Amino acid sequence: MLLVAGASRAGDSDTAVEDALKLAASRQAPVIVDFYAPWCYSCYFMAKHVKTGPEWTALEKKAVIVELDADSPAGARWMQQWTVKGLPSYIVLDATGQELGRIPLERTRAQFYPEIAAIIARGSDLDQRKRQVKDDGKASLVAARSVLQAYAARADVDGANDWLNGLPAAARKAVDQDADAALWQSRLALRKASVAKDAAACAAAAPAVLAGELGCERAYELDRALQCTASLPAGEQQKLYAAQQPVMNALLAKRVFIATPSCADARSLITTTADLAATLGDKQREAAVLDQAIADAERRLGGAKKLDLKRDRNLADNLRLYLDLAKRYEALDALFPKLIAAYPDDYVYSFRYGRNLIERGEPEKALPWLAQAAPKAYGLNRLTVAQYRADALIKLGRRDEAKVVVAEALKANGPFFPEQVAKLKAAVG
Repeated sequence: MLLVAGASRAGDSDTAVEDALKLAASRQAPVIVDFYAPWCYSCYFMAKHVKTGPEWTALEKKAVIVELDADSPAGARWMQQWTVKGLPSYIVLDATGQELGRIPLERTRAQFYPEIAAIIARGSDLDQRKRQVKDDGKASLVAARSVLQAYAARADVDGANDWLNGLPAAARKAVDQDADAALWQSRLALRKASVAKDAAACAAAAPAVLAGELGCERAYELDRALQCTASLPAGEQQKLYAAQQPVMNALLAKRVFIATPSCADARSLITTTADLAATLGDKQREAAVLDQAIADAERRLGGAKKLDLKRDRNLADNLRLYLDLAKRYEALDALFPKLIAAYPDDYVYSFRYGRNLIERGEPEKALPWLAQAAPKAYGLNRLTVAQYRADALIKLGRRDEAKVVVAEALKANGPFFPEQVAKLKAAVG
């Protein structure tokens, strides 16, 4: 266990959560488990814009904070145990290990601290809140909304449906008739259809979801629907989503492309708006969205001619993605070495450049960058880097070298990540 600057913080290790719970019990404090990864652009946003200043310092003193790297064996194990589906994720536990609530994905500072404070102040686990839903009264309805939101945060659609089906008739009727609770039910239905890859069910669920007040989370729901219904005829998709284009355009104008963006995940709003335009056959709008995003990111990083990539890693990584999506490969080839120089301590950008070159059909050029990434990779990402190195070597007819790369990665990996290990072994035969 590691204590940092007087804060109640446990380190990322096999016993980090257990250590944190022991410390929390001695202090009668909650535990916040903070899942991150070195490649997570949303984690960059949180580190730069939210987990700073007096609010974060106060939270560190109030709670025991455990940071878990999703690519480490311990982090991956806890992610699976808690069914964490996206990064970053923040899970709040009481001192006995009962989950009080969670915040999935990034938030602005104005959103994050009230949300985390409300979870801590509530101090009740999900089962306790479920017991509060008894009838059609106001208190029951408030508790029901909270329960549905918790199930959505945990991506536990079946659990939500089982709970709903077991409610007293009066409570269920009230939940179904309440706009907020009904929207959560629709979002859960869309998620279930998406996981099942049921395009027809997604098409049936999407209108109710997209008609709701989703704010910045509209990008996630729209992207889920677009991906799930991609197999439908173009005319059906366009009929489903045409009304979303002005809504997404307005979100970009009012909450992203402004002096102080009010949506934490600008990237998802931008890429989903571009994907929507492509789905609607509006190539001009798709290009315009990406062009505007590139110009906006460059401006915020100091200007195209004097980019300060260290100013904001989230923005720098967004710029990389926008250039890639816009197929501005000359600019991307100029940017990647600068990103690698700006962030030399991890494997991320040398790996991403190598991967990008492979995807562009240039495995020979990719190999030096992947080799540069390999010594800095660890855990799950070690296997990912090895996978791409092997792929590049095989494409070049150098299978024996690919086998050596895989063998070295497997030796360093140890007994962890069996599914990825099997995939890596299969790649070289």
